[in-house]
Amino acid sequence: MSEHAVVIAGGGPTGLMLAGELALAGIDVAIVERRPDQQLIGLRAGGLHARTIEILDQRGIADRFLSQGQSFPTVGFHMIRLDISDFPSRHNYLLALRQNHIERILVDWIDELGVPIYRGQDVTGFAQDDDRVDLDLSGGQRLRAQYLIGCDGGRSTIRKAAGIEFPGWDPTMSWMIAEVEMSGEPALGFRSDAYGIHAIGKIEENGRVGVVLTERQLTIGGEPTLADLREALVAVYGTDYGVHSPTWISRFTDMTRQAAAYRDRRVLLAGDAAHIHPPMGGQGLNIGVQDAVNLGWKLAQVVKLISPESLLDSYHAERHPIAARVLRNAKAQVALRRMDASTKALNDTLTELLGMDEPRKRIAAEMSGLGIHYDLGAGHPLLGRRMPDLDLATASGPVRVFSLLHDARPALLNLGEPGGLDIAPWANRVRQIEAGYNGTWELPVLGTVAPAAAVLIRPDGYVAWVGIGTQHGLAEALTTWFGPPAT
Repeated sequence: MSEHAVVIAGGGPTGLMLAGELALAGIDVAIVERRPDQQLIGLRAGGLHARTIEILDQRGIADRFLSQGQSFPTVGFHMIRLDISDFPSRHNYLLALRQNHIERILVDWIDELGVPIYRGQDVTGFAQDDDRVDLDLSGGQRLRAQYLIGCDGGRSTIRKAAGIEFPGWDPTMSWMIAEVEMSGEPALGFRSDAYGIHAIGKIEENGRVGVVLTERQLTIGGEPTLADLREALVAVYGTDYGVHSPTWISRFTDMTRQAAAYRDRRVLLAGDAAHIHPPMGGQGLNIGVQDAVNLGWKLAQVVKLISPESLLDSYHAERHPIAARVLRNAKAQVALRRMDASTKALNDTLTELLGMDEPRKRIAAEMSGLGIHYDLGAGHPLLGRRMPDLDLATASGPVRVFSLLHDARPALLNLGEPGGLDIAPWANRVRQIEAGYNGTWELPVLGTVAPAAAVLIRPDGYVAWVGIGTQHGLAEALTTWFGPPAT
């Protein structure tokens, strides 16, 4: 029986990012992935939102993705494009990049970090006690771990075996989706009719055609055939454009569900295993990666016995409300896809509202992830929000804040009187940086906020404490997030 500190079931973007986070912290982590290689069949996620790119920048790997994708200064809510080019971020754009490329880059990264992947196998079952989790793999192998993380998608075996409920909403609409060739010249772009919105577009990387069709009646289960696709194209466009040679044909629905709990003792869930929703707005992959970055450093500290197991409870407390908001957002976009007169009137009203600055900023911040706020109590507006990537002046030269997080360690940034903060009992866990910054502090939606004299930044880039000239509350924050003081 092979042993690892952590085993991750599922090698998609969430599992890969989590593995990288744990490996950076020196944790023995392995992935179990059912695919024999990283090849993807079917259309998956198509882009990275601003906050996800910032997270990748925090780890020093954003350029790997940026060099492969195409950036756009907007995010979409329903059919409405929202400009984010005025948001205070170095990455105020959407990066169009197919999931197969995203996974390939992440695999290269975790390979550099030495993470093993058990390919071509599923976790078929497990048993957990107070100390460990024993796993059975489909190939007959057995693994033992201190923790098991289910990143194995919406039909998660791990979630079901753990007995975690998955409440939500059953589907009301379905869409047929395909990648094909067409002998005729298709009508590119969007088209709407009494049943919904349809789209045909060229796929630049291979010259094939992508098709999304709203089905006339809800269809659940079963993969559609080429004959089904032809019939649906004729119904919408009056012709099938000589469609042939499908790479794949599939369907999705607006089923929306969220795990009642993200943790059952030594088993945790992340990504689609914890929440599923229709793909409107392209947020699924992004919130999965952000789940991973929230969980990774916390789990590493628990494994290393730096922090008590109760720190893992903050993962559910912080990430469950974020996903719940995304699910609500996606359901609203599905409702707007309905083609009755009342919905069209609502669309017109919403388009007018989102043309105004304040509503645009609020919804765009939600879509891009730049508006995420963890409830860490009352205080400075920075508390619980992403730390801006400031250009700092230090004794060794200029430094960007994000560069201080490349190794996924927490940082205490002292911008006040040099030597004015004492964190000796946590010195081996938290990097302390003496720096200067004379610019403005600006947050998405909120705008300019009061400057801080000191900031405690968690490894995920969120602010855990803000100092305004005193050390009040710093020891409590350090203990909460990075364990009791060393003796």
